[in-house]
Amino acid sequence: MLTELTVTRYITPLREGGSLPGLVEADDLGTYVMKFTGAGQGRKTLVAEVVCGELARRLGLRVPGLVTLGLDPVLGLGEPDQEVQELLKASGGLNLGMAFLSGAIGFDPLAFRVEPKEAGRIVWFDALVGNVDRSWRNPNLLMRQGDLWLIDHGATMIWHHNWPGAETSAARPYDASDHALAPFAPDVKGAAADLAPLVTEELLAEVTAHIPDEWLTGEPGFETPDELRRAYARPLLARAAVIHERIQGLQTRQGDK
Repeated sequence: MLTELTVTRYITPLREGGSLPGLVEADDLGTYVMKFTGAGQGRKTLVAEVVCGELARRLGLRVPGLVTLGLDPVLGLGEPDQEVQELLKASGGLNLGMAFLSGAIGFDPLAFRVEPKEAGRIVWFDALVGNVDRSWRNPNLLMRQGDLWLIDHGATMIWHHNWPGAETSAARPYDASDHALAPFAPDVKGAAADLAPLVTEELLAEVTAHIPDEWLTGEPGFETPDELRRAYARPLLARAAVIHERIQGLQTRQGDK
């Protein structure tokens, strides 16, 4: 399970994206970017962050460390911004925290160079999880001390918003034509050869075990959190073996599939 901490101080809202995450301090004296259960996208966004973050880490990609953050709604009483105050009040209990990467700056494809191998691994991973939010308009990538970090995976695995159609949705191709790393000749074939064999049933069970039970309970069609965990793992296991063949929009840059 993820390390469970308690929020001790709300510092400031981060007004990027639609979920209005906040910068907070926890009882380990660490600083975290906090995503709220009371945000408009709800707990499924947090589940997606956990699955993608923990899977990416095990595949050797750089992602901020994840923790769960217990929030007392009383912290919202002194917040002058009404929108933030309501969000804090609606998010009592367990929320998600991501380690704050001090000194990191947003990735600009015109300012930084990414090698084809690294670009390929990230594009392949995004195709695996169906990430629609890594475009040149909004890369959701950070540069820190010369290293590229992946953030914001709430808009992934769209099939978990409609479980009856999950199998069909998960089988769809991935359009990478607008991907932030498309200009860097991503070596998707090499990435698939390296990473696909690592995505096993055992690895996915390990990853999904990090999802807190309370974010999984009450999902229609599933009797237990573990049953829902297995439902998250199945599309990813199936996609891993073939998704490199279904990535569209990179052919002219790669030369072949």
